[in-house]
Amino acid sequence: MKIGEAADASGVSQRMIRHYEAIGLIPAPARRDSNYRDYGPADVHRLRFIANARDLGFDTHEISELLALWNDGERASAEVKKLALARAEALHAKARKLEAMRKTLLDLARRCAGGNRPECPIIDELAG
Repeated sequence: MKIGEAADASGVSQRMIRHYEAIGLIPAPARRDSNYRDYGPADVHRLRFIANARDLGFDTHEISELLALWNDGERASAEVKKLALARAEALHAKARKLEAMRKTLLDLARRCAGGNRPECPIIDELAG
């Protein structure tokens, strides 16, 4: 199938498919006589795997590791679990930071009169 069909089947945009090919997350597909890329079911399955990993917050390096583990029939599930737990902790740390930012913004907005006067604790805080 052509790249557009692979994109539709996998839910991954054509631009991202080309990017994943360029960085080595997917192998370069065979080319047709017309020089169009020719993707097969295995390519679509791999693209779905990548998309699912992205949806869970894994970065490109981690996805590369997960793909290697996926293709390794002798893998230890402990290695996969270690990656998942590390990503979960990183997401938790990010969530804590985002919550702190949200609270700061709400506090600044609460202290801002929001009227026609120029005084604004939000601007004052940003100015530092």
